Amino acid sequence: MATLQGKKIAILATDGFEEDELLKPLHALEAAGARVDVVSPQGGWIKGWKHGDWGEEVAVDVELANAKPDDYDALVLPGGVMNPDKLRMTPAAVVFVRAFVEEGKPIGAICHGPWTLIEADAVSGKKVTSWPSLETDLENAGAEWVDQECVVDDGLVTSRKPDDLPAFDEAIVNEFARGGGRRRSPTGAQRSPAP
Repeated sequence: MATLQGKKIAILATDGFEEDELLKPLHALEAAGARVDVVSPQGGWIKGWKHGDWGEEVAVDVELANAKPDDYDALVLPGGVMNPDKLRMTPAAVVFVRAFVEEGKPIGAICHGPWTLIEADAVSGKKVTSWPSLETDLENAGAEWVDQECVVDDGLVTSRKPDDLPAFDEAIVNEFARGGGRRRSPTGAQRSPAP
């Protein structure tokens, strides 16, 4: 696996995140040498969801109001139904995600995590996967949806569910080490990164 020494990664989440989809990527990124901050619209602690009930609480490192996308090299969006549904309805969260898209920074999203990517206009023209119920939403947003364990498309890493975490974790470490995809202009057009 690649090294992420010197990289700083944000995991954007709120109450109702799928516990394994936050904690396992966090541990994989830290094991590869990255510094990882849990960023959330609220401070203090956020509560996970596991096997149909509330799970562990995770400390918030940086409140979203104080988080600067320029401080981070990559972004992870865990799933869980409640978490991304709340985030896509939070304008500051959408703006935060959109900044990573516009700068061409790599993003990993699993399960229902791509809901927030749709709001940030990040999936048009991309090949992606997700929890199956998001297929129509993603296709309506211009993505090509496929039913695969893990998909990497120009800096965007997506997976379907917790069972896919080994492949997802390996792919985000490798893609984050590589540095991501093309930059997007503010109008959404693609452009190549500066040399």
